[in-house]
Amino acid sequence: MSLRLRLVLGVAALLANASAATAQYYFWPESTQNGATADPDYEAQPRRQRARANWPFDEERRDAPRARARENHERDDRDRERLAALPPDADPNYSTPIDYDDDVDMRQTRRRFIGDPTAEEPGTLTIDTRARRLYLSLEDGKAVEYAIGVGRTGFAWKGEAKIGRKAFWPGWTPPPEMLERRPDLPEHMDGGLRNPLGARALYLFQGQKDTLFRIHGTNEPESIGRAVSSGCIRMLNADVIDLYKRVAKGARVVVR
Repeated sequence: MSLRLRLVLGVAALLANASAATAQYYFWPESTQNGATADPDYEAQPRRQRARANWPFDEERRDAPRARARENHERDDRDRERLAALPPDADPNYSTPIDYDDDVDMRQTRRRFIGDPTAEEPGTLTIDTRARRLYLSLEDGKAVEYAIGVGRTGFAWKGEAKIGRKAFWPGWTPPPEMLERRPDLPEHMDGGLRNPLGARALYLFQGQKDTLFRIHGTNEPESIGRAVSSGCIRMLNADVIDLYKRVAKGARVVVR
């Protein structure tokens, strides 16, 4: 056999061996002559399927502004479904015509019927800031007692006033002096569960002048029984809804 032929056959043998080794390395484990797997821990794995792209692509990740706009639109649709006719005594300029009452836990209440400790005329609201209780005088010497939150030191207010305005899920506009103390607050917030005025608000007037003090609900039920507010009287939302139904505009309010 000539030298050239031997070289050609040798190169062909080397290529064949290399191809077999490559195929064994990439496509199957080392095997015995009987075909059994040499590695006892080896388990045949199914071929991994390449993930197919969903279509259309996930808009919340690919187009966050559009997803947020859709979420806002859906929330607006829910609010439109809950549009409510305002109570006839609610001031429309201070009320929100959306009914969130179904989201209020009416079992979360701190009111009870007792003998009237105030000796006031029926229909009068008496606020005892020290006891942190509000009393609505009824007929026959009875009263409804509500637990309240009151103004902290330096913000407490005492005197007499009348309910000059009533609001249903009131909007909140912090007064300028509050915005000076708390520049992080919004200039205005529409009524709703996150609004600090809660479900209802009764605005206290002296004559025709707004005292800027209110009896209102709260989004912080843990503050009831404490002195934490900026002078206003806080009530649980279930309790302020109840009180709103019982008192009329013009009712006398005594703060002690």
